[in-house]
Amino acid sequence: MFAAVFALTAAAPQAAIEAPFRVTDRAIIVDAKVNGKDVSMMFDTGFSGAFVLSDSIDFGKPTGAINLKDFVGTFEAPTHKVTSYEFGGRKMDPTGLEIVQMPQDGMTESYGTHVDGIMGYQAISHSVVEINFERKVFIFHPKSVDIRDRKPDNKRTFLAKMLPVGVDSIELMVKTKDGESLVLALDTGNSFYATTHKDVLERVGLWKEGRRPEFMTQAFVASGPVASWYYEMEDARIYGVPVERSTWSIIDLPSSSADHDGTVGFGFLKNFNIIIDTDRRRVWLDNFTGRVSDDDSGAPGFIAVWDPGRESMRVVVLTPGSPASEAGVRVGDVLLGVDGKEMRRMEYRQVMSMLEGPVDTEVAVSLSRNGELIRMEIPRRALVNRTEPKNG
Repeated sequence: MFAAVFALTAAAPQAAIEAPFRVTDRAIIVDAKVNGKDVSMMFDTGFSGAFVLSDSIDFGKPTGAINLKDFVGTFEAPTHKVTSYEFGGRKMDPTGLEIVQMPQDGMTESYGTHVDGIMGYQAISHSVVEINFERKVFIFHPKSVDIRDRKPDNKRTFLAKMLPVGVDSIELMVKTKDGESLVLALDTGNSFYATTHKDVLERVGLWKEGRRPEFMTQAFVASGPVASWYYEMEDARIYGVPVERSTWSIIDLPSSSADHDGTVGFGFLKNFNIIIDTDRRRVWLDNFTGRVSDDDSGAPGFIAVWDPGRESMRVVVLTPGSPASEAGVRVGDVLLGVDGKEMRRMEYRQVMSMLEGPVDTEVAVSLSRNGELIRMEIPRRALVNRTEPKNG
């Protein structure tokens, strides 16, 4: 999640207006025109600004620069003033909006559709905005719509209050099975179910200090790769919604911000039609799917990324105790093929989507090691760290 402070601008519309979006298996994709350029963007409520767009798009000379934070680091990027902005066939007020320019390599491969960058919450926060996953549209309600008047049944519909922290993000309360509190931002840009940090789990008593995860992996954020692991969360209440069981991504570093504990991501949010009223500090959730979490996905237990120096896809992470480790995969092996599909230059999320699948199925991989061709079929397992270690 990026954290940067921007002023909210633009006049409220007088009637509800709709703008379509597309949904992939891990993100919302929107199409708009910014400073005369047609762009496709992943919609990210975890970014408080307006736009982060590829530095391959020529917007002219930068008008400034900004420092951005994500889960683990801080970095600087050039900015451009937004002079025109069209979305959903409607001209939007560009006052106070900025474009941040950064490399966006791999986004298109990650989402399986052309992506030029990110649209942040500021770009649509001028009204009471509804993210309607069911119909795949944004609905911009007039300011007169007050969701505080609605009566949630706390079975399908829920009304959550935004916390008085994180003025540049949508921070809401999550409760653990023991009633401990976590502050997690509503973040459509987080492709996981939810993400927090090891020290947060230790603070709320869900992870014993000094305990080592049984299964480790890596997550890739804007500032670079970071050690992480998956954790089974039991009997949580996410924004008031009871969730018996879910799988969270845990970053093995402290949070980059002291006022929140992480984010709730696309894996949870896609089950809801969501209305966000920033001014009145309320969020309405309508669970139209009847689901609140997905079944575990299985994986062989290794990560391969493109090595530009050797122009090949190489294994860079091998999870100890995983099926891949037991099958004899080694760090440094070249991944040639997955289920008969020849590998080429791909972003790591695209490779992972090819390797992952239902638990207890197998994935066929072709590897090269020191010029030797190796073929193997590797079982997929749920490499999730449970509340208690398997051996007590």
